[in-house]
Amino acid sequence: MAYHYVAPLADMRFVLEHVLAAPASWARCAAFAELDIDTAAAVLGEAGRFAGEVLQPLNAAGDREGCRIDAEGQVRTPEGFAAAYQAFVDAGWPALPCDAAWGGQGLPLALDAALREMLSACNHGWSMYPDLLHGAYETVKAHGSEALKDRYLREIATGRTLAAMALTEPQAGSDLGALRTKAEPQPDGSLRISGSKIFISGADHDLTHDVVHLVLCRLPDSPAGSKGLSLALVPKWLPQGERNAWVVDSLEHKMGIHGSATCALRYEGATGWLVGEPHRGLAAMFLMMNSARLHVGLQGLGHQEMATQNALRQVFERRQFKMPLAHMPAMRHLVLRLQAKTEAQRVIAYRAALAIDEMHHHEDEAVRRRAGGLAALLTPVVKAFCTHHGFHGAAAAQQAFGGYGYTREVGIEQTVRDARIAMVYEGTNEIQAIDLLQRKVLADGGGALEDWLVECEAEATCAEAAAAPFVPSATRAPHAAPAWPEGAEFAAALRAQIGRAREATASVAAAARNDADAPLRVADDYLFGVGHLLLAWAFTASARAAAGQADQPFAAAKLERMRYGLRHVLPQAEVHWRRVLDVHLSLPALRAP
Repeated sequence: MAYHYVAPLADMRFVLEHVLAAPASWARCAAFAELDIDTAAAVLGEAGRFAGEVLQPLNAAGDREGCRIDAEGQVRTPEGFAAAYQAFVDAGWPALPCDAAWGGQGLPLALDAALREMLSACNHGWSMYPDLLHGAYETVKAHGSEALKDRYLREIATGRTLAAMALTEPQAGSDLGALRTKAEPQPDGSLRISGSKIFISGADHDLTHDVVHLVLCRLPDSPAGSKGLSLALVPKWLPQGERNAWVVDSLEHKMGIHGSATCALRYEGATGWLVGEPHRGLAAMFLMMNSARLHVGLQGLGHQEMATQNALRQVFERRQFKMPLAHMPAMRHLVLRLQAKTEAQRVIAYRAALAIDEMHHHEDEAVRRRAGGLAALLTPVVKAFCTHHGFHGAAAAQQAFGGYGYTREVGIEQTVRDARIAMVYEGTNEIQAIDLLQRKVLADGGGALEDWLVECEAEATCAEAAAAPFVPSATRAPHAAPAWPEGAEFAAALRAQIGRAREATASVAAAARNDADAPLRVADDYLFGVGHLLLAWAFTASARAAAGQADQPFAAAKLERMRYGLRHVLPQAEVHWRRVLDVHLSLPALRAP
């Protein structure tokens, strides 16, 4: 069996056009007012061609070859990676969501999200290099000096210069307050950066001549903790053409994404420039981190899609006991679960991207405000929920291949290995859960969550309306059937999840008044409860959209999968909500070995 990828273009268009009604949103955003769904679909078609025809053939070979450091200390990527990246730049893909004033195409982030999903599905290792570009662009655009923007922003927006995010140090992973890298101000206004960083994706490579690092560091008068951090832009090559004073000490030998250069490096008095205000670097960096977290969630989605479609082909091609695996109930459950989760999470991830578009561009100020709150709320869920299912879904898909799935020749084992890291970097999934509950829900009294629940209630109301019999009139038969009889079942399930979310949130908020650790004990289950609420919404919205065109084979199949998700996937939500409602229960301490 050939392990390969077919871009899910029909489903992407269905989500954007019929489920999310993105064209109506674009029409209310001056930046996208000229964009129609046919043009958007043409863009995604070309993206799918590039991902499937250029990147996917490099995936297995790049995994086997990996990266290396040559005799001159230059990091070299696998054969074909540099040529593929040049083709990517020549076609204008890095500039897709960037402002035309800086060389961008000015298209919605929702289209860029679909692009990122396809790139990650086909070649996660390669896609790591451009994945941080948009976040770096937003950070420099919002916080960089005019001189920095003039020198670097167009190069970053167009992808001619790649970017890396230098946070982690040997003693400081999630605990950024423990960072030690120093920044000494110089008479000319620059900074001299000294210190070590580890696990830095794409810190050096041969895809572009220059690469800029956005480095978290400490000025001499820095207060202790994360609130004292500053952000510096540190290029590989200085404006005068000299090589900057940083070196790659080694490349990490990793479980997966071998085509991505993960570097340990030293800054030896390297020249950099402040981005944003002194001691306010973490606030500036969060623009980059939030963009990266959405992209990491899309990596999880891409892995789910790649694993799901190959498992589907496998169960029809492989015969056991004189029948295709597709005839066996266990395999049907396996693939249907994968399909329902993958397609629903596509809706969720694209909704997050659409919210970011609306936050920046919608003509209505009230819509911009609500969209900003929704984007902040959804980002940690997309990152954690999609990457969890990206890994566990790929591992489940491996079952369809039997023993062959454990061998390198088939391809699914690489998907499993590559998917695992997405649960760890850009803030572990456990950190995302704490961020969701403490910062995005409890900190604002549940305001953004309540705005989202109101949107979910509106979807439930639409589903109920579709389930109601037609009102008799002069032009309608008095006993006409409902447009979508199952709408009532979907609406009831969605309303149940809305109620559980409100009940659980109130319970945690009450417990937190007297027990500061209460939210920490249930944060993981709370995130997964919210994730299932989002699944219920996505199942309902997708089924309602499909019911309107159920005479078409695509829509009829979509309706079947969303019904399966509602009945066989959604019940898991109760496990998570029950644990959250038991927030008062103490957690035993671990015993040292």
